[in-house]
Amino acid sequence: MSTHQHGHGHGHHHGHGVPAADLDWDALAAHLEREADLRGAAVTEAAHWLAGLHEGEVRRALDVGSGPGVIAAMIAEVFPAAEVVAVDQSAALLERAEARSGGRLSVQRVDLPAEFAELGEEEADLIWSGNAVHHLGDQQAALTALARVLRPGGLLAVAESGLPPRYLPRDFGLGRPGFQARLDAVQEDGFAAMRAELPGAVEEVEDWAAMLERAGLTPSGTRTFLVEHRAPLARPVREYLHTQLDRRREQLAEHLAPEDRSTLDALLAEDAPTGILSRPDAFYLSAMTVHTARKA
Repeated sequence: MSTHQHGHGHGHHHGHGVPAADLDWDALAAHLEREADLRGAAVTEAAHWLAGLHEGEVRRALDVGSGPGVIAAMIAEVFPAAEVVAVDQSAALLERAEARSGGRLSVQRVDLPAEFAELGEEEADLIWSGNAVHHLGDQQAALTALARVLRPGGLLAVAESGLPPRYLPRDFGLGRPGFQARLDAVQEDGFAAMRAELPGAVEEVEDWAAMLERAGLTPSGTRTFLVEHRAPLARPVREYLHTQLDRRREQLAEHLAPEDRSTLDALLAEDAPTGILSRPDAFYLSAMTVHTARKA
């Protein structure tokens, strides 16, 4: 699990559907790090908001589905007195988190949802989970399990939904205008199919405040944070978009109209002025929604 976005903040499991042994962990970690850096200002703003919501001292904070620990490190900056634990199922990504943080982060390898109980050996004052819950078949059960890990007065913050990224004008001179909206629609279908195939999948109306309440918590507010990088884009943001589009090509190509496949190929062309790596009109705009609730 990771903060990896997909559509409305929908992430993919670290290479969902790919055997762990076949994954290029270094490439994946680099991509997840770039993605978290991209959202850094929004995450830091969200963490300061959580600090204002939390009553009392945060001594222990968990980032559940932490990937390589970039966001856990941002949380540690905002809560300097806290022990911050990066929790993930990938030992390779947790190793990277530990190395990146110079020992500032603790790490815990947990297979979710099977090992939720292991999170509760020591209670937490704050739990952050970014685009991880939607990778678990029973999202309500996941929130209820996370709620159990909180100390009384503790806060659960779940970053889910939000808005899908936009990075090109509606008409950017390639193919038929509205390319990104059509890509979103295909992606939404892909996301629904991914959810349906998860072990123990339960269809859920994704009213996060109501779900947090059913988990035994008291909703304490929802806020949305803007992620904005203006044109012309810096090289790392362009490289992130290129990787994202390449993954879309791999996952969705057969579901796209031939014209949209051609547009996608033109955007992926590495040495062409039409490519996402070179275009002066490429930008990055998205929104991250954080739902919070408190344990009585």
